[in-house]
Amino acid sequence: MITLDDVHKAFGANRVLRGVDLTIESGTSMVIIGGSGTGKSVLLKCILGLVKHDAGTVSLDGQDVTKVDRDAFLARFGMLFQGGALFDSLPVWQNVAFRLLRGRLKQPKAQAREIAIEKLRRVGLSPDVADKLPAELSGGMQKRVGLARAIAAEPEIIFFDEPTTGLDPIMAGVINDLIREIVTEMGATAMTITHDMTSVRAIADNIAMLHDGVIKWTGPVTQMDNSGDPYLDQFIHGRAEGPIAAVR
Repeated sequence: MITLDDVHKAFGANRVLRGVDLTIESGTSMVIIGGSGTGKSVLLKCILGLVKHDAGTVSLDGQDVTKVDRDAFLARFGMLFQGGALFDSLPVWQNVAFRLLRGRLKQPKAQAREIAIEKLRRVGLSPDVADKLPAELSGGMQKRVGLARAIAAEPEIIFFDEPTTGLDPIMAGVINDLIREIVTEMGATAMTITHDMTSVRAIADNIAMLHDGVIKWTGPVTQMDNSGDPYLDQFIHGRAEGPIAAVR
């Protein structure tokens, strides 16, 4: 569904992406791993067109993403942001239904609220949460609200940016299980960027290791522990010694 062919992106002298080649098959869950500052978020933004890549091609269903109708293109995506990114002045249900209340998907307020409450239930939150403000919720609940918003418009493709950052191990496990269940139920194509190896093992079908601006290894998560790749091996085991420098 998504193909990156020799994608490059630099910010001044900082060459972040140096020729990324990657394919994400329809209906699969791809997890991009790599250290902080290796370009995972930049890669995601290039796919969405939020950042324009300098060279190479990013394609969705064989179409160059720079040449498609932007509204129709973005309507196919859902997004769970790293920090939740909830609007603090809006009640929870309006956060979840934000997309449904605006633009090409605009629906009557009552219908949008009903869908929001249904999605909140799907992520394990009761209807009484709908009228609370984000500040009244715990970090784990806010993350669930963000997940409900990501799936509210029934997207074909869902991106997850560090979905378990800042959560305790138990809540991180809950979020991982929800992501896996929801992606499977919806038949969606998923792309996650993370450095949390517990998340990788819980939600990935395939993984790709990004380092020095290129994909060092990609393959099924079942082959990860026996990849034979020194970069991947060092990263997944958290070793200080290896080809990845400990200090950047």
